[in-house]
Amino acid sequence: MKNKLRSSFNSRQYMLSSDFEVFYYSDKDFKTLSPHAHDYYECYLFLEGDVVMEIQKSSGDMLEYKMTPGDLMIVPPGISHHAIMQESDDYYRRFVFWISRDCCNRLMEESVDYMYLMQRAEAFKKYIYHLAPAQFHQVESKFLRLLEETSGERYASDAFRHICLCDLILTINRVIYDEEHQHGGGDELTLFQNILSYVEGNLEATLSLDDVAAQFYVSKYYVAHLFKDTLGISLHQYIIKKRLSECRDAIISGDSITGTYERFGFRDYSSFFKAFKKEYGMSPKEYQNVYKNDLINN
Repeated sequence: MKNKLRSSFNSRQYMLSSDFEVFYYSDKDFKTLSPHAHDYYECYLFLEGDVVMEIQKSSGDMLEYKMTPGDLMIVPPGISHHAIMQESDDYYRRFVFWISRDCCNRLMEESVDYMYLMQRAEAFKKYIYHLAPAQFHQVESKFLRLLEETSGERYASDAFRHICLCDLILTINRVIYDEEHQHGGGDELTLFQNILSYVEGNLEATLSLDDVAAQFYVSKYYVAHLFKDTLGISLHQYIIKKRLSECRDAIISGDSITGTYERFGFRDYSSFFKAFKKEYGMSPKEYQNVYKNDLINN
């Protein structure tokens, strides 16, 4: 089946489609391309060959990876890379998947889950993962399914291609996510803890999703996914809860309500009043009075 879906390799490093392209290559006497970067995302599943992948680090140096069957590579836009074939007599087999920024943006309107691994590559500069055999065969089957659908024109092809596209991306994200979190997800945990510390120390600031993401040089979509996955609430909801908690503690300590809500980042009393009553079941003044009465009675 793979031979039927095999693509003839050419050196083109730009997309003809505005959405995505997918290839299965099996080459002998592969000619190494010069280092290059794209304005789209590339996903690459390595199958066979004596290949070293070079990827540019943030310092500008090239980092070398000796590829092994089952390696999955995610390269964000603007990252220079190329494959070096060590033994040209060997077959070089791989799946390659390209997806445009515009297509990614449309998918993210459905769910930030689509961009988990791509944003992780941009945030932590980790581009290559190794898939265990069961994971590899699962991802390989999704590549083949998408290739089959794009290679012909059957009834409802456009709709089915979209389903296959989503299935491939989400499967890749899920297998890597499951593997990384099984072993602790240290990079994500550190980033998450740093964001929490930053928020707690800057509750009086605007603290929009864009502001927080820019502070840590990561995508806002990645931050949104991180909070949704870790706490089950959005960054905005977490900030409101922290502000309300600080306001409550200040109010029961005797601080004025007006000075308190302004100090902890609420821009007007109306929004503060509504949020406080929703969180604690009574108005700020009622809460303050109840606490005073409790102190008197005790």
